[in-house]
Amino acid sequence: MSARVWGRVRRRVADEGPAAARIAVTVVAAWQTPLWLGADQPPVFAAIVPLVALRSDPAAAFSTSLERVGGVVAGVLLGIVVLQWLHPSTAALALVVSLGLALGMVLRAGTSLDVQIAASSLLVLANPSPDAYALDRMWETAAGAAVTVLLAPLLWPPSPRRALTASVRECRLRLTRALAGSVQVLGTGPAAAGDNLDLVLRETGAVRRAGDEARGAERALRFNPLRRRDREAIRDVARRLLLARDLCAAVETLAQEAAAFAGREDLAADVARARRDLPGLAAATVRAVEVALAGGDARAEVAAARSVFAAYAVAVPLPVAVALRRPFHRLLDELDAPSPPAA
Repeated sequence: MSARVWGRVRRRVADEGPAAARIAVTVVAAWQTPLWLGADQPPVFAAIVPLVALRSDPAAAFSTSLERVGGVVAGVLLGIVVLQWLHPSTAALALVVSLGLALGMVLRAGTSLDVQIAASSLLVLANPSPDAYALDRMWETAAGAAVTVLLAPLLWPPSPRRALTASVRECRLRLTRALAGSVQVLGTGPAAAGDNLDLVLRETGAVRRAGDEARGAERALRFNPLRRRDREAIRDVARRLLLARDLCAAVETLAQEAAAFAGREDLAADVARARRDLPGLAAATVRAVEVALAGGDARAEVAAARSVFAAYAVAVPLPVAVALRRPFHRLLDELDAPSPPAA
């Protein structure tokens, strides 16, 4: 094995090893708990819960476990009711799956369709003794979910602070790259401007996802008593990620304006004149963004960027320049606004 491949394997083990060990220990505990409670059959369904539910986010494990338990109960009841009227057949299968998916649209703890109801109903149809199967399935799954919810925050819990700090650093790089790239493609052809717009949308999409994850990390603290000391630090980093998310709209607008002016021969001279002084405004704004997302006091940088903005407005009073500096005005307003509220 080459050094490069071995290094990749070691990095993957370091990144994913704790999560795998966490799942393995929880599976064993979930299996053993029903045996201690008197299960007379191998409690496979209890062991399945942590395999399905455990994520890097303890809040996700909690919600997924609730979703699974609720889905199992609803699915088992649905399967029993259908079997009272129909024998196991294609018609029964179609009815169970349709009703299970319909219920999964409503009875869910997360944001996605819950297929557990339909899956549990199918398992009931496949069992020769649905009544006994249903009881065992429900209480074993509940025991497995309880073990998962209790152990998820305690076994090698992920550090939201470390993950969010790395995320905000990456978001800062994405936004500053997007700003600089949009300024650089001004006056180029439609192909380059279009490619830049696609790149900017990918970058801002990643920043928006990071902002959503920040709220999830704050919620995870409620289920992770070992991370309470990091609560204030996590809130601070989460606010910066939410600020980065709020900056995305203005960054996208600049890229869209650059794409709109690309290839416009009638505006070529105005775009060239506007572009000449725009890098200075972009550089001043980037400095303000970097300081704000790094957690510093960016008021001095914002004031300096506003001075450059005012000078640019006087020096280049063209409609093209007005359109190009409007995104910077919005960026500076966002940086001056109060911090986004915590989750």
